[in-house]
Amino acid sequence: MSKAKQEAPPAIPRHVAIIMDGNNRWAKKRLLPGVAGHKAGVDAVRAVIEVCAEGGVEVLTLLAFF
Repeated sequence: MSKAKQEAPPAIPRHVAIIMDGNNRWAKKRLLPGVAGHKAGVDAVRAVIEVCAEGGVEVLTLLAFF
């Protein structure tokens, strides 16, 4: 008789910290204006906020360079 191995749910961190840098480099590499990089950064931040909120992360710290 074999027992099914139960896996623990993945641990959710209480605090996630992200240092955002390189939006202008990202845009220039794609031959886009710097503002396009900032727009992409905003879109990424929105996605991170949603995932953290839905996942139960208690604290999200974002450090952005302009």
